[in-house]
Amino acid sequence: MLNQKYVDMLSKKSVIRELSEYAVARGKEIGYENVFDYTLGNPSVPVPQRFNDSVIRLIGEKSPMDLHGYSQSLGIAEVRQAVADSLNKRFGMNYSMNHIFMASGAAGALAHAFRLVTVPGDEIITFAPFFPEYNPYVTQTGAVLTVVPPNTENFQINFDAFESMISEKTMAVLVNSPNNPSGIVYSTDTIKRLAAILKEKSKQYGHIIYLISDEPYREIVFNNVDAPYIAKYYDATITCYSFSKSLSIPGERIGYVAINPACPDAEQMIVMCGQISRGIGHNCPASIIQLAVAENLDITADLSVYEKNMNILNDELKSLGFEVVKPGGTFYIFPKALEEDAVAFCKKGTKYDFIGVPADSFGCPGYFRLAYCIETEKVERSLEAIRKFVKSEY
Repeated sequence: MLNQKYVDMLSKKSVIRELSEYAVARGKEIGYENVFDYTLGNPSVPVPQRFNDSVIRLIGEKSPMDLHGYSQSLGIAEVRQAVADSLNKRFGMNYSMNHIFMASGAAGALAHAFRLVTVPGDEIITFAPFFPEYNPYVTQTGAVLTVVPPNTENFQINFDAFESMISEKTMAVLVNSPNNPSGIVYSTDTIKRLAAILKEKSKQYGHIIYLISDEPYREIVFNNVDAPYIAKYYDATITCYSFSKSLSIPGERIGYVAINPACPDAEQMIVMCGQISRGIGHNCPASIIQLAVAENLDITADLSVYEKNMNILNDELKSLGFEVVKPGGTFYIFPKALEEDAVAFCKKGTKYDFIGVPADSFGCPGYFRLAYCIETEKVERSLEAIRKFVKSEY
């Protein structure tokens, strides 16, 4: 007998994927270069040559077992230490390898973090707008995801709603900064206030409320934007990171869990990650990619194109009458639709080969997301399609 839970999920296909598939099909008709597809957050800038060179050199120098054998269950020791050293140098922390667990991207890191600190029935709180995959990520652990409504004025945390929603069942708070889908970066003041509340509530309820920080866009922060390293402000922080965006290697599925050394039982929690892996079939990211990443912790792909694309779109959307909070990072922009129903708005846009994603599933109805990780030339050509769409429909 089939597991009905997963059968039911088949009828709840991601709207992002549906629109992306439409864009691909439309591209076969008119040429994909003529479809202004802003659906998927797939990095568009080239992988740094230095990373490719590392992979090639490792193949020539390392033994097949080192390259292609299983790593230790927590990740390759020297890789974990290199990650710790890099974080310490950049952010003034004091991690050791015993605070680092290598994971299959940020999704794999989150899968371990949720299981570290919750049992079925416990609550994890997050803030709208949020990445829709948090729903299955959390609910399939048996925990409950509670979503704080958005602060649409600036997309910082809605603290009034949050303080009224946090409860004894809350075991963790999940933040994503820079944020998918809004592009907003939580400020130092926001993080300090959040930390103060979590300290107070942890004391009130007699248990630690962990802060799980999902940071795949950490390196994509624009000029003069306040972007604090969140773990510096709260001891019980579990940082979940991915190299997918910083090095443009999403298909390599590599990231890590880093637990603040000041967190009680931090080292034990990392060892627990190895046991969690046994239950979810995680069992070690690719050894060769771990080794290659360790040699490239101090570089990124050329991420400057994302800020350029953002400024082009931000200026154009505002000139057309859209309400937009200017992103501080990522490769997403999050305007308010020109009608209440963002799904209807986005469907109308497809007539002009302008494909955005309605934000209902992000917990923010009435808004839509554009993933501008495409060539700048295509962003510029899309402006005429957006103008035509707005003029004709609104």
